[in-house]
Amino acid sequence: MNTLGWLRTPRVFLAPGLVLTLVAIGGRFTLDRAGFVDLAWVDLRVIGLIVALVVLTVDGARRPHALAAPRREGWLVVTMLFFLFQIASGLWAPSASRAGPQTLDLVLMAVLTLAYYFYTVGDPAAVARTTFLLFFVAAIVFALAALFINGPGEQGRYSAFGGGPNVFVRIEIIGVISAVALYLSTRRILPLLVIPLFLLAAVLSGSRAGLLAGVAVGVAGLWRIRRRLHAGFTVAAGAVLVAATGVIWAFAPPAFTDLFQERFVEQTVQQHYLSDRTDIWAAAWRLAVEHPLVGSGLDGFYGLIGVNQAVEYPHNYLLAVAAEGGLAGIGLLTAAIVLWARTIRGGGHPQATALAASSAVFVALSSLFSGDYYDARLAWMFAALAAGAAVTPPAPVASEPPVRLREPVTR
Repeated sequence: MNTLGWLRTPRVFLAPGLVLTLVAIGGRFTLDRAGFVDLAWVDLRVIGLIVALVVLTVDGARRPHALAAPRREGWLVVTMLFFLFQIASGLWAPSASRAGPQTLDLVLMAVLTLAYYFYTVGDPAAVARTTFLLFFVAAIVFALAALFINGPGEQGRYSAFGGGPNVFVRIEIIGVISAVALYLSTRRILPLLVIPLFLLAAVLSGSRAGLLAGVAVGVAGLWRIRRRLHAGFTVAAGAVLVAATGVIWAFAPPAFTDLFQERFVEQTVQQHYLSDRTDIWAAAWRLAVEHPLVGSGLDGFYGLIGVNQAVEYPHNYLLAVAAEGGLAGIGLLTAAIVLWARTIRGGGHPQATALAASSAVFVALSSLFSGDYYDARLAWMFAALAAGAAVTPPAPVASEPPVRLREPVTR
């Protein structure tokens, strides 16, 4: 009876995933960026999340049995407590801090995390396919826009649609993961052929930390599946990678070689230039030591240090939490990560869980070098996708009733 009830459960709506993904990718988008200066107060993130929650509520009402099963959600509870603590820390933040906008960012990020988790548990396989397809398309659009519309910025680094290069590289690397996900689900090689475009765009972003995080996640993924790799496949993949590198180097715009030479060779290898990150991290660490228990409060780094040095944030998620949340904030964040890691082990949808977890870890690693709290939203969103896929059991296979042989008629 339960199996038949599950089989009658309708598939999830596409609309919630589409809207939530647009909100996550779009970042802080107010109408003044679209030319409507008088409507600068309209935050499209809020409108998008309201629409997504309404559609998600209707979708959940159609699938009550899919959402009613008990699950391990301790990580989600602790994560919400962590966000609430960060918001509450605005009560003891310095007067120069921007507690209001930061509070809005945290509220929206918490809603995004919750919404994507409950969207995922309805049908993890379908939601994972939809998510990676949307990010695959988004990575193509962003790459083409960066190459042919926006072009290089003042530093020669590429990005698209007004976003920064460090956010741009995250979308492109997630595009690579999405291409792999689409290949594994469809067994069609076409998505893999777009990977060179993503890699070219990622390099043109000039984000050394983003590329390093992508390499780390890629190596870890290959190490995990090393026993399942055949020699022929490995050689073919290596040959494709070498050919793709040659094509990129031959047909890339002149800015590519200039950026590669200046950003990666001269600044990184020869000059050991880290964009003043070490000085910023040292200042954040001193602030954490001076406020060890509950930190300096929400946006306390800017209110005490950044406002005088024209530095927006510590460019390190963990140091930001330590400086502004103290041991209490670090403890809640650590507990959430540990519980999440335990939750995704041995889940019901291992492929979707692994790919989503890889995306979350990639963004988390990138957040150790750049971005503020809200810039880590993709890490929390993919963490919710991975956990939702892990805690949901696989769909039961419908078995056909046994065929009854016709008994011979006795006279």
